[in-house]
Amino acid sequence: MNTSTQRRVIFSADDFGMSVEVNEAIEEAHRKGLLSTASLMVAAPAFEDALRRAQRMPDLRLGLHLVVIEGDSCLHLPIITDEKGWFGRNQVGLGFQYFFSPATRSALKKEIHAQFQQFARTGLRLDHANAHKHMHLHPTIGHLLLQTGKIYGLKAVRTPMEPAGPLGETPHLGDRALEQWTRVLRWQIWKAGMKTNDSCFGLRWSGHMTPERIQRLIPQLPAGVSEVYFHPAKSQNAQMAALMPGYQPEQELAALTDPATRALLAPHNIQLTTWDAL
Repeated sequence: MNTSTQRRVIFSADDFGMSVEVNEAIEEAHRKGLLSTASLMVAAPAFEDALRRAQRMPDLRLGLHLVVIEGDSCLHLPIITDEKGWFGRNQVGLGFQYFFSPATRSALKKEIHAQFQQFARTGLRLDHANAHKHMHLHPTIGHLLLQTGKIYGLKAVRTPMEPAGPLGETPHLGDRALEQWTRVLRWQIWKAGMKTNDSCFGLRWSGHMTPERIQRLIPQLPAGVSEVYFHPAKSQNAQMAALMPGYQPEQELAALTDPATRALLAPHNIQLTTWDAL
């Protein structure tokens, strides 16, 4: 966490490897836009395609997008996945299972280790980590991510704390609950000796980070380090449409590549940054 009054921002993308459509958009957003950082799903269907693209983009900083919900696993352990090796979608149910079942926690530890190991096999530098659907807010997942990540040289983890004010929104009960969960995560990150961001944007507008919204947000970014994360794609395949109905991934790509977005940074004294610069 940074207490400076200076405003810095990391533009990042999640779900690298989910599909070729996502991978294409991430490459375009990095080459032609503001994207400096992406989070890689190492067991996802288009992982190999993402890896080939990453090897062509040495300046794209890559982290692990840990999957323990709504996605493919590395180990296909029956206690935590279905017969196809797929994690379930019930966030509350999984949360209880992950917290209360020792057998489940043992399987999770193996799976999380396998995902970090798969990232290490790529030969890419591990820039950061976070979890799909922000499951690292769960104390068990957060602990295992940090504990295992430390073995693999992890130094930075996203804290998904999104203040309502810069978005022009009114805080609600969910914001107070999120703040309590993020306090636990921040403490875990601090205890592990790792870095994190001050603010994070992409929760309320997930799938709808349009150019208009992002260009309205940038002048309002708070002091410290903000991560603004996106889910860009050139289009949605059938699985993406089923999992993320109503998302506007093409608009999220447009927000990252629109010259008007970049043009707002300098007049408002906002500096682009990266996790390793914190």
